[in-house]
Amino acid sequence: MQSFFQRHRVVLLHLSFWCVYLSFFIYQVTSFRKRETDLPTAFLHGGIQVAFNMLVSYLNYFYFLPRFLRQKNIWRYLAEFSIPFALLITLRVHLQRYMIDGYTHREHYFYEPVYVVQLVAVTLFIVLFIAMLRFAKEWFEFEATRKEVENERLLAELNFLKAQINPHFLFNTLNNLYYLAYSKSANTTEVIAKLSHMMRYMLYDTNQAKVPLSKEVEYMQNYISLERLRLNDEIPINFEVRGNVHEVRIAPLILITFLENAFKHGVSNNRGDSWVKVNLVLTGRECVYTVENSKHGVIAEVGKSGIGLQNVQRRLELSYPGHYRLEVEDLPDRYIVHLTLTLS
Repeated sequence: MQSFFQRHRVVLLHLSFWCVYLSFFIYQVTSFRKRETDLPTAFLHGGIQVAFNMLVSYLNYFYFLPRFLRQKNIWRYLAEFSIPFALLITLRVHLQRYMIDGYTHREHYFYEPVYVVQLVAVTLFIVLFIAMLRFAKEWFEFEATRKEVENERLLAELNFLKAQINPHFLFNTLNNLYYLAYSKSANTTEVIAKLSHMMRYMLYDTNQAKVPLSKEVEYMQNYISLERLRLNDEIPINFEVRGNVHEVRIAPLILITFLENAFKHGVSNNRGDSWVKVNLVLTGRECVYTVENSKHGVIAEVGKSGIGLQNVQRRLELSYPGHYRLEVEDLPDRYIVHLTLTLS
């Protein structure tokens, strides 16, 4: 039923207007005219009135107004429309006089200039109202098309940004694998297995606009496991998750970039004082994600530290407009990123 109204809402709006107009005209004729008018006669006069106004209005709606919208010449439009309008008004006046008293002049009102002026004013008002319905229809169609184009552009941009994340991740992980293979670590096969599991998630699950937060958390846990293997568990890494992550969904690969950045800038296996702390707290639909890492030297600001952070900021703007807050604390001994998201 809702689909029917959506498909035919313009036609139903026009029909509703004419039904209301006919009802008002019949009520006016039967209630406020001095001489009594029976209902069939009122319907006859009302039907002629509606038919006349529909003829003038839709002549303008389907022919003159589209020509004006194409040519954008107001004076030509007025000149072209005024001729048939004047002819139809003249025809309407003579038809009304004939129907009322057969040109006997018993009903003086219909022979006075005020009647003609009133008829012209009412007809013009209805013509303008119907024309405004066309402008409204054109505007809604334009807005629908604009939103569709905008959504397609945003989707293409999101897909492009996600495609850039995959090579970024592979570059970092291959560096880890190279280090492990070079050092002939016994953990190399375990790293390859975890990498295979992560790549399966990236290839198949991240094609969706939103994924369960639990899968994103699992992906991050695998990433941290790879880092622990690379660092031989010599660096304290704390990852804490609180809340039910199975009931909400998140844009895929949004959180991992901040985690990668923490290991890239804040961890060195040559420094015993390196550390990483990650907290994800879910309260209802609000997700608070905090990544904190030790600081060695100068860390570039968010948005200037490589393609990963630039991408995640843009993806946040596209996926969560007005529903995220990103804060960065650059302290002398540590670097902290706070991200608050309202999830679906």
